[in-house]
Amino acid sequence: MDADAVVVGSGPNGLVAAVTLARAGRRVLLLEAAERFGGGLRSGELTLPGRVHDLGATVMALALASPAFRELKEVGSLKGVEFAHPAVPAAHPLDDRPAVLVHRDPRRTAEALGRDAGAWLATVGATARAGFPLVELLLKPLGPWRVPPRTFAQAARFGVAGALPATTFARRAFSTVEGRAAIAGMAAHSMLDLRSPISAGYGLLLAALTHLVGWPLVRGGSQVLADTLVAELRSLGGEAVTGHRVRHLAELSAPTVVLDVTPRELLAMADLPAGYRRRLERFRYGPGVFKLDWALDGPVPWRDPAVAGAGTVHLGGTLEEIALSEAETAAGRHSPRPYVLLVQPYAADPTRGGHTLWAYCHVPNGSAVDMTDAVETQIERYAPGFRDRVLARHAMGPAELEAANPNLVGGDIGGGLASLTQFLRRPVWSPAPWRTPLPGVFLCSSSTPPGAGAHGMGGWQAARLALRSGARP
Repeated sequence: MDADAVVVGSGPNGLVAAVTLARAGRRVLLLEAAERFGGGLRSGELTLPGRVHDLGATVMALALASPAFRELKEVGSLKGVEFAHPAVPAAHPLDDRPAVLVHRDPRRTAEALGRDAGAWLATVGATARAGFPLVELLLKPLGPWRVPPRTFAQAARFGVAGALPATTFARRAFSTVEGRAAIAGMAAHSMLDLRSPISAGYGLLLAALTHLVGWPLVRGGSQVLADTLVAELRSLGGEAVTGHRVRHLAELSAPTVVLDVTPRELLAMADLPAGYRRRLERFRYGPGVFKLDWALDGPVPWRDPAVAGAGTVHLGGTLEEIALSEAETAAGRHSPRPYVLLVQPYAADPTRGGHTLWAYCHVPNGSAVDMTDAVETQIERYAPGFRDRVLARHAMGPAELEAANPNLVGGDIGGGLASLTQFLRRPVWSPAPWRTPLPGVFLCSSSTPPGAGAHGMGGWQAARLALRSGARP
């Protein structure tokens, strides 16, 4: 194909970039090294025949909230994709009291927090009430913005709280074990030491999304979303090829090249100016994850039955316990009682061939330690008899995850450390960090703003930048 634009990599960002360019009239060639499209959106039979497991992302709150995917939905590019909502977006079990349930309705959530009801509504609730304009501002930290003036005031209030370490914010804003634990579970998605600046911001945004859009999953598996976008690209005249690894940019001849790869891959693929190369070499990757998938003979036997309706479950106990676990990981150690992020797709989607389940814990980057027992012990802590339900399990440590997807460097599913420094320079400081010094070459992975998540914003920003600066067909 004589392409106007080549997109390398078919994760959420690469797919959004490819479709955005094709919708603008560019002839697009999408190249994927793996045998299936999707990157972090792939699904497969990891345990038993007929059981559909998501290899990467399952919960799609950011997809519903992001300007990139909202735009694709408006123009009909997501036809056939059904987002299924669990009865409860998220739950946080505790040892000696009822689980914290985070409902779509912020007031229902707050009512169960007792003394912290007002605090929840004033922080998480206020973020949710600010709506899509605030989310757009947060997911487009460098613009372009079309945001009402009052949203900047709301963003300033969010920033005052969000800039804090999650531990500081939780203790200042909340007085109950339940309220503090709920925020800790949300903030730990960041894979940061919860004593780090801006860790509160990640928790606040994710918690607010439960109220604004919910935490749904794609019916049939995340692969459905990837395949739909590939089909849309082809309907627009684009070409999509799997099993084609690009080892050097010299292999490509197109006016525009968009790369859904991390800085490490870009360094290997391109002859870069010395200064830019040195800046990329300073890019830091974050902790890895150890992921487990299970096929069960029935639902997880939660001690608190209310947890059964939750799509996502945060396991780790109190704020203090979760903070300790994440601090251990950040220091390069393996927590004996890790924070565990668990997803039970069957709570929303009965089409996946039975009761499938996945969970991961955070580990030092590149860890080779088998965390199966530690993860399952945490589940048993809140669901006695869980192991008796297991028909089959599949484990993937950092090495296996990176082998399946080279963007997961050392098992880092976030595309790089989500620290304050790398929030400001991701992967380098620039008003347009998606642009590289090479003419017509753009970077769009989660190593670019706004970072991790199935939101497609890196691809959307890179494609829009390419369209403004590239040659027309």
